[in-house]
Amino acid sequence: MPATTRQRKQSFLRRLVIPFAACGALVYFGFHALNGELGLVGRARIEREVTELQAKLDVLTRQREELVARVSLLRPESLDPDMVDERARLNLNLMHADELVILRPGHSYQ
Repeated sequence: MPATTRQRKQSFLRRLVIPFAACGALVYFGFHALNGELGLVGRARIEREVTELQAKLDVLTRQREELVARVSLLRPESLDPDMVDERARLNLNLMHADELVILRPGHSYQ
């Protein structure tokens, strides 16, 4: 019996499966490159957060430096009489006899 070779004509849709799959993958990855958490839009959001957090860090750094300066005034080797007077008045509620005390509403006095 002679060998028969049967050739089939490939369908039109079969030729388009790989290009459609490639285009679908390209659209999927392109969308996430733009709108994903680490995409172009997400990068702008992250940069804005970095700017805001840097501003907060600068404020906190300045406050810390001020507190360190005030604490250094209370050290025994560099005791500032004005600072001791201020702390005594605040903590012990002391005042001189010739001073006038003005209490402000809404302020907590300890």
